[in-house]
Amino acid sequence: MASAAPATGWLRGRVKSVPSGDCMVIMGSTKADIPPEKTITLSSLISPRMARRGGVDEPFAWESREYLRKLCIGKEVTFRVDYTVPSIGREFGSVFLGDKNVALLVVSEGWAKVREQGQQKGEVSPFLLELQRLEEQAKQQGLGRWSKAKGGIQRHRVPGASEASIRDLPPSAIGDPSNLDAMGLLAANKGRPMEGIVEQVRDGSTIRVYLLPEFQFVQVFVAGIQAPSMGRRAVVETVAEPEIISEESNGEPSAEPRAALTSAQRLAASTVSSTEVSPDPFGREAKHFTEIRVLNRDVRIVLEGVDKFSNLIGSVYYPDGDSAKDLALELVENGLAKYVEWSANMMEEDAKRRLKSAELQVKKDRLRVWTNYVPPPTNSKAIHDQNFSGKVVEVVSGDCVIVADDSVPFGSPLAERRVNLSSIRCPRMGNPRRDEKPAPYAREAKEFLRTRLIGRQVNVSMEYSRKVGVADGPVPAAGSADARVMDFGSVFLVSPSKVEGDVTASAPPASSQSAGVNVAELVVARGFGTVIRHRDFEERSNYYDALLAAESRAITGKKGIHSAKDSPVMHITDLLTASAKKAKDFLPFLQRSRRLPAIVEYVLSGHRFKLLIPKETCSIAFSFSGVRCPGRDEPYSEEAIALMRRKIMQRDVEIEVETVDRTGTFLGSLWESKTNTAVTLLEAGLAKFQSAFGTDRIPDAHLLAQAEQSAKRQKLKIWENYVEGQEVANGSAVESKQKEVLKVVVTEILGGGKFYVQTVGDQKVASIQQQLASLNILEAPVIGAFNPKKGDIVLAQFSADNSWNRAMIVNAPRGAVESPKEEFEVFYIEYGNQDVVPYSWLRPLDPSVSSEPGLAQLCSLAYIKVPSLEEDFGQEAAEYLSECTLNSSKELRAMVEERDTSGGKVRGQGTGTVLIVTLVDVEAGSSINASMLQEGLASLERRKRWDTKERQSALDNLEEFQAKAKADRLKIWQYGDIQSDEEDSAPTGRKPGGRR
Repeated sequence: MASAAPATGWLRGRVKSVPSGDCMVIMGSTKADIPPEKTITLSSLISPRMARRGGVDEPFAWESREYLRKLCIGKEVTFRVDYTVPSIGREFGSVFLGDKNVALLVVSEGWAKVREQGQQKGEVSPFLLELQRLEEQAKQQGLGRWSKAKGGIQRHRVPGASEASIRDLPPSAIGDPSNLDAMGLLAANKGRPMEGIVEQVRDGSTIRVYLLPEFQFVQVFVAGIQAPSMGRRAVVETVAEPEIISEESNGEPSAEPRAALTSAQRLAASTVSSTEVSPDPFGREAKHFTEIRVLNRDVRIVLEGVDKFSNLIGSVYYPDGDSAKDLALELVENGLAKYVEWSANMMEEDAKRRLKSAELQVKKDRLRVWTNYVPPPTNSKAIHDQNFSGKVVEVVSGDCVIVADDSVPFGSPLAERRVNLSSIRCPRMGNPRRDEKPAPYAREAKEFLRTRLIGRQVNVSMEYSRKVGVADGPVPAAGSADARVMDFGSVFLVSPSKVEGDVTASAPPASSQSAGVNVAELVVARGFGTVIRHRDFEERSNYYDALLAAESRAITGKKGIHSAKDSPVMHITDLLTASAKKAKDFLPFLQRSRRLPAIVEYVLSGHRFKLLIPKETCSIAFSFSGVRCPGRDEPYSEEAIALMRRKIMQRDVEIEVETVDRTGTFLGSLWESKTNTAVTLLEAGLAKFQSAFGTDRIPDAHLLAQAEQSAKRQKLKIWENYVEGQEVANGSAVESKQKEVLKVVVTEILGGGKFYVQTVGDQKVASIQQQLASLNILEAPVIGAFNPKKGDIVLAQFSADNSWNRAMIVNAPRGAVESPKEEFEVFYIEYGNQDVVPYSWLRPLDPSVSSEPGLAQLCSLAYIKVPSLEEDFGQEAAEYLSECTLNSSKELRAMVEERDTSGGKVRGQGTGTVLIVTLVDVEAGSSINASMLQEGLASLERRKRWDTKERQSALDNLEEFQAKAKADRLKIWQYGDIQSDEEDSAPTGRKPGGRR
């Protein structure tokens, strides 16, 4: 028995779906994520029934439902429940769209009939009389289901309008895949939008839809995403009814009695058996999100693919005003679905990128399904505000360049910056020292960039840095010695003239609109690199989408590494690592053409280079004839290298080979853009022209001499102390031209003509002294907490004056320190002297102070040989040298004749780079070198056939001082001339059997 429900008042809501011509689902107007809802059947009306999943409709059933759907779907309505029928669990009511009664509109158009009399009391619409009047009017006019044809009103399946309105639905593919040729449907409609109406939403990313016009009922999985599962339903036991919001309740649940629910609502709100699987978190929210956008709406479906179970995978677009929205993208952006790679691979690249970018953002925002998301660990970090402009001076590989920063002064150590191209990876160049050969297309990638970038102006946008191991292996532990930091950025070529052929008109680089042509895009588009698939939350290129598009074009065009072709093989003979004899064998081939094209592969020093000779397929060491730059440890050496890197590094040049020296280095001249590069060096004051070797075979010799003279006149760089006509003669104190002169104070004598000096006026000296003076000397260290080892720089007390100075541990006790009296041998790096001190005289030193190099510079007297301390007169020689130098009032000048680096870079007592000097006593007006000879405490070095004219002149000037000591038989000459004709560089003085 049906019974009338008490009056519940008018309610307000929005129409969510329209199952049939007389029924609708209405949501409450609340701010809840999932508002309560009611299914309302229009009171006293009956519409034709539609077939479900195949079969035949009643006449006009589809048109009836379509009229009500288009009239109400998504609209705000006001409604009231008129009565309920508990036996079938349905509520009947009146619905108003604005001020119009929906039931009256449906009946007036002929899409429903009024229920016949005979219901229980109260089971009628309050507007029954008006409904009956409008029904009769529609019949008379032949509207809707009352459409007239031959034979009058068509109540059965007879020819006419009624017959034409019946849908004979094809068998549904849902539950029985054999009813659908999924692959055939995909092949016929791939990439073409198909019209459809969504009839059911299974979960946020799965819909069931009628494909029009055939009314094929299919299930479509939204491509590229996966919404949370709705779980699994089970047997219903009890029902807990949801609440509806009344218009008068101001958003609060109504306190009035509630009507019974539909069977669907019972399932959603039931207490169920243990076999039920609850929905995933945000599963209901995702389903509701999809329902209010596409359920019973017109949609466009683009089929993307079919899985192995013949399920259709497609993109779903729904109308939103004048535009269409992508359901997958909307779900992902709202944190209600996750990106799924396997189905996204069926989509276009642009659509895939949009989904991935959207997911990355919601992960950062931790929205809904990503609420508890913890990003995976990464070793990259962003670099901010590090944009700069400059010229490319070197291409290291296809994905790494070195750029000279315009904002940094020339010659500064920070002038050149290494930039790794963001988010791409090119084939590795290998490492010859580890016998690693270049990977396929590695040389081609590097050459592609070299020809387009070297010497060109670029804009660089730094984006992130990453700590990596030395071999690009796993992320190293913090503080690992093998760890290094790589900086990544995007490089834009300002003027694209040389790359116009690389930028197609149909697909220009996206970034070329503003900063220039994106170099990474060029590399990837030519098939010389791949785009890195970053992990979530990993920093990446700001132009990542453009890189992916470029890669897609390269794959489609089968370019470079994406082609089936093997990379070209190039066998290069490397004469730098070969023997000198093999280099000499190549000389005729390099001389037969007057000028050879070459490529500068590397700048080894200011005047020496590694060149690639493509014509002869070999790499050679090449040096300028008659032109020399300062050595590695000499002033202006680095500046000369920097100048050559900017002028000729990786440039196309021409060379003319004259000869090859005994080390296998080829000598000759080199031109870049028809300019002799040696002239550039000489004009800058960064090299000397050694005309003593002869200039007959040197092209442009007159230009080289003119360039050197110009630098001398301007006193540039190495000529800054040059005074024309000055030279060392007869041991006088006049400064020699072309030599580095230092004002020094001698701090320690070692014997054998060796001694330590400090440079007077050096700012480093004052800085170190200030730092040491500011140190607070702590109490003696606790044994075990401080264990200095050999080679450590510590603070040590000097026994002569009890001062504290920086010192290097020369020898330390084995094992841990057990007593404060244990002795350590130390070398004072500021003064060059050595001492043995107890453990209690040592203190640890802060790294900021200990890292500065020592101030004591090891020197040796030039052109002469002084007996060692163990030889006859060695002690006297050391004492005399002390008397001449260890006087703070004396002003000494050291003229650097050459540098001896055979002692290594690490400074200890008697080791490290040695400055070979002429030491001048300015007050006395003579050199200490000459005085040692005159006193018979040293002998001249033996002449050598390869001595330079300058060296020969110096030896000639000192000869008379030695001759006088010989004549007077002083010290080492007391037994006459002890030097043998075969002697070359052995120290003079008495040796066993050497006295005569």
